[in-house]
Amino acid sequence: MEELNSEFKIQSWYEIVGRTMATGGDFLKCWLLLLTILQLVSFTSVSAVCEFSVIDSNKVYNYSLASPSPQFPHGVLSEDGFYKVAVNETVLWFQLCDRMIFNHDPPRCADCWDCGGPSHCGMDCSALMANNIGGYSVCTTIGRTSSLNIDIIDKKNPHIGVIVKMSSNGTEHNCSLSVSVICDSNNVQGPHSLEKLGTCEYATLVRHPSGCAEIVSVHGRGWGWFGTLITIFLCIFGAYLLAGSVYRIFVLGVRGVDVIPNLGFWMSLPQRTKSLFMSLVRKFRGPSEGYRSSYSPVNF
Repeated sequence: MEELNSEFKIQSWYEIVGRTMATGGDFLKCWLLLLTILQLVSFTSVSAVCEFSVIDSNKVYNYSLASPSPQFPHGVLSEDGFYKVAVNETVLWFQLCDRMIFNHDPPRCADCWDCGGPSHCGMDCSALMANNIGGYSVCTTIGRTSSLNIDIIDKKNPHIGVIVKMSSNGTEHNCSLSVSVICDSNNVQGPHSLEKLGTCEYATLVRHPSGCAEIVSVHGRGWGWFGTLITIFLCIFGAYLLAGSVYRIFVLGVRGVDVIPNLGFWMSLPQRTKSLFMSLVRKFRGPSEGYRSSYSPVNF
Protein backbone atom coordinates (compact mmCIF):
# COMPACT_ATOMS: atom_id res chain seq x y z
CA MET A 1 0.00 0.00 0.00
CA GLU A 2 2.87 2.37 0.85
CA GLU A 3 4.49 1.73 -2.56
CA LEU A 4 1.18 2.40 -4.37
CA ASN A 5 0.73 5.66 -2.45
CA SER A 6 4.26 6.71 -3.37
CA GLU A 7 3.67 5.93 -7.07
CA PHE A 8 0.38 7.87 -6.97
CA LYS A 9 2.11 10.88 -5.42
CA ILE A 10 4.85 10.78 -8.04
CA GLN A 11 2.31 10.61 -10.89
CA SER A 12 0.29 13.48 -9.37
CA TRP A 13 3.45 15.55 -9.04
CA TYR A 14 4.35 14.93 -12.67
CA GLU A 15 0.85 16.11 -13.72
CA ILE A 16 1.25 19.32 -11.72
CA VAL A 17 4.72 19.87 -13.19
CA GLY A 18 3.44 19.30 -16.72
CA ARG A 19 0.56 21.76 -16.40
CA THR A 20 2.75 24.45 -14.84
CA MET A 21 5.57 24.04 -17.38
CA ALA A 22 3.07 24.43 -20.20
CA THR A 23 2.04 27.90 -18.96
CA GLY A 24 5.16 29.13 -17.17
CA GLY A 25 8.46 30.53 -18.34
CA ASP A 26 11.95 29.16 -18.38
CA PHE A 27 12.52 30.23 -14.79
CA LEU A 28 9.53 28.26 -13.52
CA LYS A 29 10.57 25.24 -15.58
CA CYS A 30 14.01 25.30 -14.03
CA TRP A 31 12.78 25.47 -10.44
CA LEU A 32 10.06 22.87 -10.98
CA LEU A 33 12.68 20.51 -12.37
CA LEU A 34 14.73 20.88 -9.19
CA LEU A 35 11.66 20.36 -6.99
CA THR A 36 10.69 17.25 -8.94
CA ILE A 37 14.14 15.74 -8.39
CA LEU A 38 13.87 16.41 -4.65
CA GLN A 39 10.42 14.79 -4.53
CA LEU A 40 11.62 11.69 -6.35
CA VAL A 41 14.60 11.33 -4.01
CA SER A 42 12.31 11.63 -1.00
CA PHE A 43 9.81 9.06 -2.28
CA THR A 44 12.48 6.59 -3.38
CA SER A 45 14.18 6.61 0.03
CA VAL A 46 11.04 5.28 1.77
CA SER A 47 9.28 3.31 -0.98
CA ALA A 48 10.78 -0.11 -0.13
CA VAL A 49 11.98 -1.53 3.17
CA CYS A 50 14.67 -3.87 1.85
CA GLU A 51 15.93 -2.09 -1.27
CA PHE A 52 19.31 -0.43 -1.23
CA SER A 53 21.63 1.03 -3.86
CA VAL A 54 25.20 2.27 -3.73
CA ILE A 55 27.45 3.80 -6.39
CA ASP A 56 31.08 2.75 -6.62
CA SER A 57 33.24 4.13 -9.44
CA ASN A 58 31.21 3.61 -12.62
CA LYS A 59 28.95 0.90 -11.20
CA VAL A 60 25.64 0.95 -9.37
CA TYR A 61 25.00 -1.92 -6.94
CA ASN A 62 21.27 -2.51 -6.52
CA TYR A 63 20.20 -4.73 -3.64
CA SER A 64 16.61 -5.95 -3.47
CA LEU A 65 16.52 -8.45 -0.64
CA ALA A 66 12.79 -9.15 -0.76
CA SER A 67 12.51 -9.57 -4.54
CA PRO A 68 11.32 -13.05 -5.58
CA SER A 69 13.37 -15.44 -7.67
CA PRO A 70 12.55 -18.88 -9.16
CA GLN A 71 14.24 -20.68 -6.28
CA PHE A 72 13.31 -18.19 -3.55
CA PRO A 73 9.84 -16.73 -4.12
CA HIS A 74 10.10 -14.66 -0.92
CA GLY A 75 13.63 -13.43 -1.50
CA VAL A 76 15.75 -13.42 1.64
CA LEU A 77 12.70 -13.82 3.88
CA SER A 78 12.52 -17.19 5.61
CA GLU A 79 9.73 -19.34 4.19
CA ASP A 80 9.08 -20.62 7.72
CA GLY A 81 8.21 -17.08 8.77
CA PHE A 82 11.31 -16.70 10.92
CA TYR A 83 14.99 -17.56 11.32
CA LYS A 84 16.16 -19.19 14.54
CA VAL A 85 19.56 -19.53 16.16
CA ALA A 86 20.32 -20.94 19.63
CA VAL A 87 23.59 -20.47 21.49
CA ASN A 88 23.95 -21.91 25.00
CA GLU A 89 20.83 -20.78 26.86
CA THR A 90 20.00 -17.92 24.50
CA VAL A 91 17.53 -18.30 21.63
CA LEU A 92 17.07 -15.72 18.87
CA TRP A 93 14.18 -15.52 16.41
CA PHE A 94 14.19 -12.94 13.63
CA GLN A 95 12.86 -12.20 10.18
CA LEU A 96 14.35 -9.96 7.52
CA CYS A 97 12.34 -7.17 5.90
CA ASP A 98 9.10 -8.05 7.71
CA ARG A 99 7.56 -9.14 10.98
CA MET A 100 7.79 -12.76 12.07
CA ILE A 101 5.04 -15.34 11.54
CA PHE A 102 4.81 -18.50 13.65
CA ASN A 103 2.75 -21.34 12.22
CA HIS A 104 4.75 -23.79 14.33
CA ASP A 105 7.26 -23.78 17.19
CA PRO A 106 6.27 -20.35 18.61
CA PRO A 107 8.37 -18.70 21.32
CA ARG A 108 7.41 -19.71 24.83
CA CYS A 109 8.81 -17.07 27.11
CA ALA A 110 7.64 -14.53 29.65
CA ASP A 111 7.43 -10.76 29.17
CA CYS A 112 6.37 -10.86 25.51
CA TRP A 113 3.84 -8.05 25.75
CA ASP A 114 5.64 -5.68 23.36
CA CYS A 115 5.90 -8.35 20.65
CA GLY A 116 2.41 -9.80 20.34
CA GLY A 117 1.59 -10.84 23.87
CA PRO A 118 1.34 -14.39 25.26
CA SER A 119 -1.12 -15.62 22.61
CA HIS A 120 0.83 -14.22 19.61
CA CYS A 121 4.32 -14.00 21.02
CA GLY A 122 6.90 -12.97 18.40
CA MET A 123 4.39 -11.84 15.78
CA ASP A 124 4.53 -8.10 16.43
CA CYS A 125 8.26 -7.52 15.97
CA SER A 126 11.08 -8.58 13.65
CA ALA A 127 13.59 -9.86 16.24
CA LEU A 128 12.98 -11.50 19.61
CA MET A 129 15.46 -12.98 22.07
CA ALA A 130 14.85 -15.36 24.99
CA ASN A 131 17.33 -15.65 27.86
CA ASN A 132 17.28 -18.04 30.80
CA ILE A 133 16.95 -15.86 33.90
CA GLY A 134 16.50 -17.67 37.21
CA GLY A 135 15.27 -20.78 35.46
CA TYR A 136 12.65 -18.89 33.44
CA SER A 137 12.74 -18.03 29.73
CA VAL A 138 12.38 -14.24 29.49
CA CYS A 139 11.76 -12.46 26.19
CA THR A 140 13.37 -9.25 24.96
CA THR A 141 12.36 -7.47 21.78
CA ILE A 142 15.54 -6.41 19.98
CA GLY A 143 14.30 -5.41 16.52
CA ARG A 144 11.37 -3.90 14.64
CA THR A 145 10.80 -3.46 10.92
CA SER A 146 10.04 0.23 11.36
CA SER A 147 13.61 0.84 12.58
CA LEU A 148 15.37 -1.17 9.88
CA ASN A 149 18.51 0.20 8.21
CA ILE A 150 20.67 -1.26 5.44
CA ASP A 151 24.32 -0.61 4.61
CA ILE A 152 27.03 -2.41 2.69
CA ILE A 153 29.43 -4.66 4.60
CA ASP A 154 32.63 -3.46 2.95
CA LYS A 155 32.68 -0.06 1.25
CA LYS A 156 35.75 -1.07 -0.75
CA ASN A 157 34.03 -4.25 -1.99
CA PRO A 158 30.31 -3.47 -2.32
CA HIS A 159 29.57 -6.84 -3.98
CA ILE A 160 30.19 -8.81 -0.76
CA GLY A 161 26.76 -8.10 0.69
CA VAL A 162 24.83 -5.88 3.08
CA ILE A 163 24.14 -5.50 6.79
CA VAL A 164 20.50 -5.34 7.83
CA LYS A 165 20.22 -3.66 11.22
CA MET A 166 16.99 -3.54 13.21
CA SER A 167 16.55 -2.01 16.64
CA SER A 168 14.08 -1.60 19.47
CA ASN A 169 13.95 1.04 22.19
CA GLY A 170 13.05 -0.58 25.50
CA THR A 171 12.43 0.80 28.97
CA GLU A 172 15.75 -0.51 30.28
CA HIS A 173 17.97 -0.93 27.20
CA ASN A 174 18.11 0.06 23.57
CA CYS A 175 18.61 -3.22 21.74
CA SER A 176 19.58 -4.06 18.17
CA LEU A 177 20.32 -6.95 15.86
CA SER A 178 22.68 -6.71 12.88
CA VAL A 179 22.32 -9.43 10.25
CA SER A 180 25.06 -9.69 7.64
CA VAL A 181 23.58 -11.00 4.40
CA ILE A 182 26.55 -12.39 2.47
CA CYS A 183 26.31 -12.83 -1.28
CA ASP A 184 26.31 -16.54 -2.13
CA SER A 185 24.76 -17.29 -5.50
CA ASN A 186 24.79 -21.07 -4.98
CA ASN A 187 23.88 -21.79 -1.37
CA VAL A 188 21.77 -20.73 1.60
CA GLN A 189 23.52 -21.05 4.93
CA GLY A 190 22.89 -19.86 8.46
CA PRO A 191 22.34 -18.46 10.83
CA HIS A 192 24.60 -20.67 12.93
CA SER A 193 26.26 -18.21 15.32
CA LEU A 194 25.31 -15.28 17.52
CA GLU A 195 27.74 -12.58 18.61
CA LYS A 196 27.13 -10.15 21.44
CA LEU A 197 28.47 -6.70 20.61
CA GLY A 198 27.24 -4.74 23.61
CA THR A 199 24.79 -4.75 26.51
CA CYS A 200 21.86 -5.51 24.24
CA GLU A 201 23.43 -5.49 20.77
CA TYR A 202 23.80 -8.70 18.79
CA ALA A 203 24.99 -9.80 15.36
CA THR A 204 24.58 -12.88 13.20
CA LEU A 205 25.21 -13.92 9.62
CA VAL A 206 23.40 -15.64 6.74
CA ARG A 207 24.51 -16.52 3.22
CA HIS A 208 21.89 -16.10 0.55
CA PRO A 209 21.62 -15.42 -3.20
CA SER A 210 19.42 -12.41 -2.40
CA GLY A 211 22.49 -10.83 -0.84
CA CYS A 212 24.02 -10.49 -4.31
CA ALA A 213 23.60 -7.13 -5.97
CA GLU A 214 22.45 -6.41 -9.49
CA ILE A 215 25.38 -4.48 -10.93
CA VAL A 216 24.72 -1.82 -13.55
CA SER A 217 27.56 -0.09 -15.37
CA VAL A 218 27.20 3.67 -15.65
CA HIS A 219 29.02 5.50 -18.41
CA GLY A 220 29.68 9.20 -18.00
CA ARG A 221 27.34 11.22 -20.17
CA GLY A 222 26.37 14.85 -20.38
CA TRP A 223 28.23 17.73 -18.79
CA GLY A 224 28.26 16.35 -15.25
CA TRP A 225 29.02 18.93 -12.57
CA PHE A 226 29.60 21.63 -15.19
CA GLY A 227 26.08 21.18 -16.52
CA THR A 228 24.73 21.35 -12.97
CA LEU A 229 26.68 24.57 -12.35
CA ILE A 230 25.31 26.12 -15.55
CA THR A 231 21.77 25.11 -14.59
CA ILE A 232 22.12 26.72 -11.15
CA PHE A 233 23.55 29.89 -12.70
CA LEU A 234 20.67 30.12 -15.19
CA CYS A 235 18.16 29.65 -12.38
CA ILE A 236 19.74 32.46 -10.35
CA PHE A 237 19.85 34.70 -13.41
CA GLY A 238 16.20 33.96 -14.15
CA ALA A 239 15.27 34.80 -10.54
CA TYR A 240 17.16 38.10 -10.86
CA LEU A 241 15.33 39.07 -14.05
CA LEU A 242 11.96 38.06 -12.66
CA ALA A 243 12.38 39.90 -9.36
CA GLY A 244 13.76 43.02 -11.07
CA SER A 245 10.97 43.07 -13.65
CA VAL A 246 8.26 42.70 -11.01
CA TYR A 247 9.78 45.55 -8.99
CA ARG A 248 10.01 47.88 -11.99
CA ILE A 249 6.45 47.09 -13.14
CA PHE A 250 4.58 47.32 -9.83
CA VAL A 251 6.74 49.80 -7.91
CA LEU A 252 8.25 52.07 -10.55
CA GLY A 253 5.41 51.73 -13.06
CA VAL A 254 7.73 51.00 -15.98
CA ARG A 255 6.25 49.42 -19.11
CA GLY A 256 7.57 47.84 -22.28
CA VAL A 257 11.11 46.61 -22.79
CA ASP A 258 12.35 48.96 -20.06
CA VAL A 259 11.04 46.57 -17.39
CA ILE A 260 14.26 44.58 -17.83
CA PRO A 261 16.60 45.62 -15.00
CA ASN A 262 19.86 47.32 -16.10
CA LEU A 263 18.75 47.28 -19.73
CA GLY A 264 21.59 49.56 -20.84
CA PHE A 265 24.18 47.20 -19.43
CA TRP A 266 22.70 44.14 -21.15
CA MET A 267 22.46 45.99 -24.50
CA SER A 268 26.10 47.05 -24.30
CA LEU A 269 27.27 43.61 -23.19
CA PRO A 270 27.91 42.25 -26.74
CA GLN A 271 30.09 45.25 -27.60
CA ARG A 272 31.92 45.00 -24.28
CA THR A 273 32.56 41.31 -24.89
CA LYS A 274 33.84 41.98 -28.41
CA SER A 275 36.20 44.71 -27.19
CA LEU A 276 37.54 42.46 -24.44
CA PHE A 277 38.06 39.62 -26.89
CA MET A 278 39.91 41.83 -29.40
CA SER A 279 42.16 43.24 -26.68
CA LEU A 280 43.06 39.73 -25.57
CA VAL A 281 43.82 38.75 -29.17
CA ARG A 282 46.13 41.75 -29.62
CA LYS A 283 47.82 40.99 -26.30
CA PHE A 284 48.71 37.40 -27.22
CA ARG A 285 49.37 37.86 -30.95
CA GLY A 286 51.32 41.11 -30.72
CA PRO A 287 50.99 44.10 -33.06
CA SER A 288 49.16 43.32 -36.29
CA GLU A 289 50.85 43.42 -39.67
CA GLY A 290 51.33 46.95 -40.99
CA TYR A 291 51.13 48.45 -37.50
CA ARG A 292 53.94 51.01 -36.90
CA SER A 293 54.87 52.48 -33.55
CA SER A 294 54.86 56.24 -33.13
CA TYR A 295 58.60 55.98 -32.44
CA SER A 296 59.39 54.18 -35.74
CA PRO A 297 61.92 55.96 -37.97
CA VAL A 298 60.49 58.00 -40.84
CA ASN A 299 62.35 58.46 -44.14
CA PHE A 300 62.01 61.89 -45.76
